[in-house]
Amino acid sequence: MTMLSERVSQSAFDGSRLRVVLLLDLQDGAQQRFLTAYEHMRNQVAAVPGHLSDQLCQSIENPSQWLITSEWESAPPFLAWVNSEEHVETVRPLHDCVRDTRSLRFSVLRETAGVHAPQAAAQHAGGLQPSPRVGDGVVRHALTFTVKPGSEQAVAKILAGYTSPQAQVDDTTRLRRTTLFMHGNRVVRTVEVQGDLLAALRHVARQPEIRAVEEAINPYLEQDRNLDDPQSARLFFTRAALPAVHHLAPPGEQHAERERHALLYPAKPGCGMALARLLAGQDEAAADSAGCPVDSSTVFQRDDIVVRLVDVRGPLDADPSAVMGAHGLRKAGVLERLLDTEALGIDESLSDEKAMTRLLESAQMRLITDRRAV
Repeated sequence: MTMLSERVSQSAFDGSRLRVVLLLDLQDGAQQRFLTAYEHMRNQVAAVPGHLSDQLCQSIENPSQWLITSEWESAPPFLAWVNSEEHVETVRPLHDCVRDTRSLRFSVLRETAGVHAPQAAAQHAGGLQPSPRVGDGVVRHALTFTVKPGSEQAVAKILAGYTSPQAQVDDTTRLRRTTLFMHGNRVVRTVEVQGDLLAALRHVARQPEIRAVEEAINPYLEQDRNLDDPQSARLFFTRAALPAVHHLAPPGEQHAERERHALLYPAKPGCGMALARLLAGQDEAAADSAGCPVDSSTVFQRDDIVVRLVDVRGPLDADPSAVMGAHGLRKAGVLERLLDTEALGIDESLSDEKAMTRLLESAQMRLITDRRAV
């Protein structure tokens, strides 16, 4: 039997403290404007629940290079903050001063305090990641946005017909898989990258075939954007980001007979993170169940949008409860309390398998294209 720690390569729900590192390269002469923007931002961030501390550092070698580190009680409060509209508005003045940024997020695994600071060591002794995760070197991410009602077929045709970009980004980074789904007028694009996600996303954005696709769907987007305006493009992709918060898969080679599906879980207002946590816990509980058709799963969440990507053996509707991540009546009841069933057209209790089958049919997203690097 494979240990759970070997199957869960990513999780925002283990209770460990989070260290966030933001690397910045400032525009020439923007130091004072940047400091003003930071002072405004840090006072707001200090009031966010779950925030513990932050530091601003300037390189001793290059005055244009800066570093902001912050510590959080755990990942969920940070993700709730960084994915909020409040955050988008708060950091806008800061981005006006920046030439380039890079954000890194780490769970705290071990901690050593100086011999003269026993009190500080005791204060922060908790909240450590219990064990190192064994991953496969793959970073998973998603983007989601909506298009104008009535344009779904035109958008699907554009998104299905583009030429795939070159998979190899550099010596250490490679695009492995890109999958696009739609549910109504919502588009979800998931990507798997071996190596550096940011390098891969920038590589893709520079490809002429991808730029042509992005320009072609511009008239259909509900949120206006101008890809020639860096601020407009940054704002769009910031709002479109749908981070992966949990990934579970068996170690070793992927099962050759699996089929990939995406399920949309619109949460009730304020319940997105709790819903994502429920699905992650259900996938962990079923990880070593021989009869579970779900071979691997990735949960993506932003605000009240939750998407679960599942690789399934056999027919999708063979075990609707397992595929939906709601094992048993009790968990189905919890799912019902967190899920906006009305948004999926479900007006009945999820207390039996027939109701779960109808929920599965309503939540399933339409596959537009699934491309793997050769």
